[in-house]
Amino acid sequence: MKKLMTLALLCFVAGNSYSQVAKNADDRRMQWVRMLDKVVRPVFENMAADRLRKNMPKEISPVSDNPDARIKAQYLEALGRAFSGIAPWLNGTGGSAAEIKLRDQYRALVIASIRNATDSTKNDYVLWKGAQPLVDASFFALGLVRAPWIWEHLGSKTQRDVVYCLNQTRSTVPGYNNWILFSGMIEAFFLKYGYDYNPMTIEYGVRTFMYQWYTGDGLFSDGKHFHNDYYNSYVIQPYLKEIIDIVFQKKERYKQEREQLQKINERYAEIQERTINADGSFPAYGRSIVYRSGAFHHLANMAYKAQLPASLTPSQVREALFAVIQKTLTPPATYDANGWMVIGLNGKQPGLADVYNNQGSLYLCTEALLPLGLAPDAPFWKDAPRPWSSKAIWNGADFHGDHAVDLK
Repeated sequence: MKKLMTLALLCFVAGNSYSQVAKNADDRRMQWVRMLDKVVRPVFENMAADRLRKNMPKEISPVSDNPDARIKAQYLEALGRAFSGIAPWLNGTGGSAAEIKLRDQYRALVIASIRNATDSTKNDYVLWKGAQPLVDASFFALGLVRAPWIWEHLGSKTQRDVVYCLNQTRSTVPGYNNWILFSGMIEAFFLKYGYDYNPMTIEYGVRTFMYQWYTGDGLFSDGKHFHNDYYNSYVIQPYLKEIIDIVFQKKERYKQEREQLQKINERYAEIQERTINADGSFPAYGRSIVYRSGAFHHLANMAYKAQLPASLTPSQVREALFAVIQKTLTPPATYDANGWMVIGLNGKQPGLADVYNNQGSLYLCTEALLPLGLAPDAPFWKDAPRPWSSKAIWNGADFHGDHAVDLK
């Protein structure tokens, strides 16, 4: 009898512990959802109402190379970057009643925003031609790739408008660097959804990076020379992964490149995780640092794809990414009085901006939120918290070492 009572007590405690863990997991996820809402609401509420151009501040870099052109481009920048980051969440299902309600609201806002951005009779019809529009049209295309639900619910007229607008970017010749992947992503969108596409544009990007610009130990150069910045994460590795996956699924090509890239992606995920300090800060080197948490686009994408290396558990990556999100997106000075994000990394720091930055550029930060596309019961959300590498090491824990990977 005593043994049965002890067993019952243990079951009760275990049951309550499990319930508490589940409740904490739901709470953790809702913290991410609330952050998403805080960051992107001004963009989508205004564009859905056809008033983004009217209400969005015109804050640009103090060293801007072309203020007028940068302002004209900022509306597609805001749309494309914010959409690409929240697209997996829009495409998902489940969550608490509050999350489901909010997702439904944002689905409607995003569809209305896309309708206005691609209809030339609307006030918020954005600029699609030119150099900078190529960049952000590619992020917009990436959002549609990540969110088939949105594409399928646009309606035939808006789908035709989207295709027409993306076709306009084909007249822009990309720079000989990560920009060749911007053109490649747009062609991958056309391939994914059954439109005529240019396989040579994709081939050029894939072969150039995979056979000419891989430098070793999980990193690519950005052009002929290596740059010590976050562009492997902002663009290169997430884009290569998505483009190659689409071609592999549709045409059964790039099997070898896909397998090799997975090894590269895994190694760079390890490097990215080690880059996050114990307090959620990270080295502020390289250009485009005002993209804030977007510096971890790659790590977030690997978590979202459930393709993290064996050396990284989903829960330690969750804790690391959330530390970055808190460090870069919660300081009060990050937003103006109307909730628009301002230029900086930790608050308002316009001196960190590059010549091409404007207020729309900043919404690349949403890429850190990609794991919201995972189901609420995925290990990323449900597993108990584990310290990430820097937090464990700098709190005195014995921890495994880190070593370069030779993929030749």
